[in-house]
Amino acid sequence: MERTPAGKQDSEQELFMTHLPYLIRDLALILGAAAVTTLLFKRLKQPLVLGYILAGLLIGPNFPLFPTITDPETIRIWADIGVIILLFNLGLEFSIKKLAQVGGTAVITGIFEISGMLVLGYLTGQALGWSTMNSIFLGGIIAISSTTIIFRAFEELGIKTQQFAGVVFGVLIIEDLVAILLMVLLSTLAATNQLFSTEMLTAVLKLVFFLVIWFLGGIFLIPSLLRASRRFINDETLLVISLALCLGMVMLVTSVGFSSALGAFIMGSILAETVYGERIEHLLKPIRDLFGAVFFVSVGMLIDMTVLVQYAGPIALITVAVIVGKAVYVTLGSLIAGQPLKGAIQTGMSLTQIGEFSFIIASLGLSLRVTENFLYPIAVAVSGITAFTTPYLMRAAEPVYGWLENRFSKRTRIMLRNYSAGARSIGSVSDWRLLIRAYLQTMLINTIVIAGIVLLTSRVLLPALVNGNMSQAWAKLLTGLGSLVLMVPFLWALALRPVYPATYNRIWADKQAYQGPLVVLNSVRVVLALGLILFYLNQHFSFTLMILAMLLIGLIWWLMGKRIPFLYDRIEKHFLVNFHGRQQHQKNRPGRNLLPWDAHLAYVEVIPESACVGKTLEELAIRERYGVNIISIERGRITRLVPNRYDRLFPGDKLAVIGTDSQLEQFRTLVEEDGTPITTPVHEVSLERITVDEAFPFVGQSIWESQINEKTQGLIVGIEREGRRLLNPDSTTLFLLGDVIWLAGNTRLIREFQRQIRVH
Repeated sequence: MERTPAGKQDSEQELFMTHLPYLIRDLALILGAAAVTTLLFKRLKQPLVLGYILAGLLIGPNFPLFPTITDPETIRIWADIGVIILLFNLGLEFSIKKLAQVGGTAVITGIFEISGMLVLGYLTGQALGWSTMNSIFLGGIIAISSTTIIFRAFEELGIKTQQFAGVVFGVLIIEDLVAILLMVLLSTLAATNQLFSTEMLTAVLKLVFFLVIWFLGGIFLIPSLLRASRRFINDETLLVISLALCLGMVMLVTSVGFSSALGAFIMGSILAETVYGERIEHLLKPIRDLFGAVFFVSVGMLIDMTVLVQYAGPIALITVAVIVGKAVYVTLGSLIAGQPLKGAIQTGMSLTQIGEFSFIIASLGLSLRVTENFLYPIAVAVSGITAFTTPYLMRAAEPVYGWLENRFSKRTRIMLRNYSAGARSIGSVSDWRLLIRAYLQTMLINTIVIAGIVLLTSRVLLPALVNGNMSQAWAKLLTGLGSLVLMVPFLWALALRPVYPATYNRIWADKQAYQGPLVVLNSVRVVLALGLILFYLNQHFSFTLMILAMLLIGLIWWLMGKRIPFLYDRIEKHFLVNFHGRQQHQKNRPGRNLLPWDAHLAYVEVIPESACVGKTLEELAIRERYGVNIISIERGRITRLVPNRYDRLFPGDKLAVIGTDSQLEQFRTLVEEDGTPITTPVHEVSLERITVDEAFPFVGQSIWESQINEKTQGLIVGIEREGRRLLNPDSTTLFLLGDVIWLAGNTRLIREFQRQIRVH
């Protein structure tokens, strides 16, 4: 074994000892400053992001009075890790299902707002005399609102459960997706310096291609791997695996020319669809908070106070543009989408700020060296001001609505109400629209999958085999054959698989004039499949071997012909099982799929400062005031099921309660400081469904006479009867044949009671 020379070893050790203290000192300084400002801003009830930025400003080069960092490059690397963690967490919260569930209102509002703000930002930059690139980046910076600030403001104001909040959350999902697209487009624009170019179109198509490939491949493989390893997964291994997958996707994405932030976001959205999504999000929280603090402190360190003073006028103008522009564009977009005036104004006034993605877009311009140094601190200053004004603007939404309502004529008010009612009633989907959407989806997904298989085998697998000392001829033959076997099921689905056959046959039989367009749709599918076959031949075979390859395709098709539909169905079923895994898991969890009233089981903890401490349940009148039922009280190692009205609540009590989202949200304000649910109950409680039929021994008896509550240590929280729902029925309510009883309490005793009924 070769030994390191003594002199070289000493120099390496000296270099290590020189850098280690700087790293620790800088990190200690950052976290210490962040800790102080966190406490201060928590006390002032202001967003912590602003506290972190202030901390960075104080320990930056602007204030010699305070200690400052010694190695900015190391902190910049940590900040890059912070961006990756933040985007990974955003992906976990994003979820492709949430995008699919976003209503047309949010889509229309989001696209209208983002388009308007991009134009407004560009025009504002041009009015200030800035360069074209600075103006374009300014448009991207002010187009995206802050998810963090809005969530915090909604929680503080207690309006998370109001109807317009759902539209706001939907718009934020659209903004997150557009922000990812903007980062790619702005990077391409910086490289080409042309807004409308072939490179720009290529970048968009490349992004769509890789997004579909990564998502489909990730959903097909990752949940299966996690499910196969579930016996060995605990919190530690799950955290390590999820971070490894995140960084692996970052490496993959950057290798094809996209940003690391995009890779982290994609892997987060993939893991969000697994049964571990919620658990990963919980485990990641402390790491996200740590590196998020480092990132936002580094944002503050990049602020130059002289620049802020010098550009005070542009900062004021851009701030006004953000607040007024977003309020107007979001309100108009919501009205166009069919929202009532009040909801549209509330939505508009809630989105009047910029935040995390704005910093990332601003730093992107700096890293690409296409924007001036002043743009970054301006973006930070505008974000700070708009974050501060957001809660006040949210509170002002109702007065603004009242003011506008009084100034509109009666005719205008009637017109707006009629338009809103008409727009929201347009919910029917024609057969043609359904069929065309299904055809487009089939063609898009299968085309991208086939192209991905061909490119993966020809551009990655083939060079790997050749570099592994396999002959060129054998490597081409193996990759060509493997690619063909993999793509055959998707070729069949693209060209021949029936799409909504019942709808297709109904349209075909409806009118002879419709038969022509249907033939065209099928012809397009076949032509597209033939084009992909030619693409495959061109990638894997020389011109002289194409005839032989086509004969090979025919042979494989003949051999696999009857099995192809079966293979594709298995692939599709496997994907759908993985895709819906988290949803199915939550549906089957005890206490999740409980009531047809959208009520569910939740766990809350009584904090020492709560107003309910020391009071009895009778004094609090929780069921009467909030509509929720307390199923159990866990106090230390003691759990009291279905407490009576004389039981008191004490600090640290963990309550299992049942109610709807809005009821639970109101109840949490009574017992919790921040509404954070306790996710791991010690004692299992659930709510079960019991049907009253001829075998039910208490038909005609009242709830009190049956003594069901006492026998099961449970509580009857609802009865379905002839389509009506009786919530919290009185003890004198009689059981009738056909009733459906919802009984909450001790899971073991309730299920034992159900077995006794069946035996009886």
